[in-house]
Amino acid sequence: MTSAGRRALITGISGQDGSYLAEQLVEAGYAVHGIVRPTSSLANLAGIRDRITLHEGEFRDPASFRRALERSAPDEVYHLAAPTFVPDSWLDPAGTLEAIAVASADLLTAVREDSPGARVVVASSREIFGNPRSTPQDESTPCEPSSPYGVAKLAVHQLVGLLRDRHEMHASSAILFNHESVRRPAQFVTRKVTRAAAAISLGLEDELVLGDLDAVRDWSAAIDVMAGLRLIAGRDEPGDFVLASGVGHSVGDLVRAAFAYVDLDPAVHLRLDDALRRAPEPVDPVGDPTRARELLGWRAVISFEQLIGEMVRADLDLLA
Repeated sequence: MTSAGRRALITGISGQDGSYLAEQLVEAGYAVHGIVRPTSSLANLAGIRDRITLHEGEFRDPASFRRALERSAPDEVYHLAAPTFVPDSWLDPAGTLEAIAVASADLLTAVREDSPGARVVVASSREIFGNPRSTPQDESTPCEPSSPYGVAKLAVHQLVGLLRDRHEMHASSAILFNHESVRRPAQFVTRKVTRAAAAISLGLEDELVLGDLDAVRDWSAAIDVMAGLRLIAGRDEPGDFVLASGVGHSVGDLVRAAFAYVDLDPAVHLRLDDALRRAPEPVDPVGDPTRARELLGWRAVISFEQLIGEMVRADLDLLA
């Protein structure tokens, strides 16, 4: 499938993932359209703002989805818009379900009825597995979500499969494990650590406070993961794919990589607070990307150390 003259619509285009995906699609020659909320910051799109078309819309306004579909006439739809900070879902379970499950159902219905030929890729999440019983996790791992966020994401994941089977939609789920970049918001642990390393090295702060160094995550670079979404859309047969590095790193590894970049000993500046400690997980949440490697030819290119170094460098520039 050639990209020349193709059109793509991205929900959540102004976020970390959407902005990287938009840049890749613009570079590939796509006409790129995106849906943004009226209050969205467009800072992540500064480099391509004059090469994309934006449409205002809201999670809870199905009509805005249909207007964007009509105006963009997309060949591919990437649904990335959703709340992203899992702990917040406990504060408003109903709102989380509405913003993720209901909004996604509205979008998928609009695509099926108004743009039936479009290929759809929906961003699912490793949170659909909850606390899995075995590691690594792949597309066949039982889904037992352990948060309202995971429940909402699982509903969307299963709906994609139903629409694919019942209505023969070219609809796919990308099961995304943790993926980071210099555009990651500050409340995530990766950005908390890289910013602290930068701030301490500049003499702006003295310590980094964390709850647990042993927790493990499978961290990839967002730019690599977004390349995977494009490969999923480009495959003639839709399906579900885990996109992950396949390697687990602890929070301690994250701290060491960040502080090594600025030549500091983290032990001098690190303080552990039991109040921030979470219950231990039974097995490590690490993804198995074998299917994506074999069927899509996808693999993570940017190493963990390179990724964390880039984030520290960006925080140094920002703070300086």
